[in-house]
Amino acid sequence: MMLAVPFLAQAEQMPEFHIIIKNHKFQPAEVVVPANTKVKLIVENQDATPEEFESHEMHREKIIAGNKTAKILIGPLKPGKYPFFGEFNQDTAQGMVIAE
Repeated sequence: MMLAVPFLAQAEQMPEFHIIIKNHKFQPAEVVVPANTKVKLIVENQDATPEEFESHEMHREKIIAGNKTAKILIGPLKPGKYPFFGEFNQDTAQGMVIAE
């Protein structure tokens, strides 16, 4: 249990970035995060239907139920662009994490 406490404290201090899913689109579609730093994405699905946040480049995949919020830890990322998309609505749900 002693090992879990420092990890939890560290996770709480991570920079947070908020993304909303609405009308099957990510808002904002581009999120700029600090490079070489672990960050937390707070993804709020305001649609009534589920969406799957997916990024092959960031190795993340998470289903977010309708009208629910999920936390997704990413990084540390090297400087660059990392696309993500909504698996269930790929035509409209497109986004990009930009690490600078």
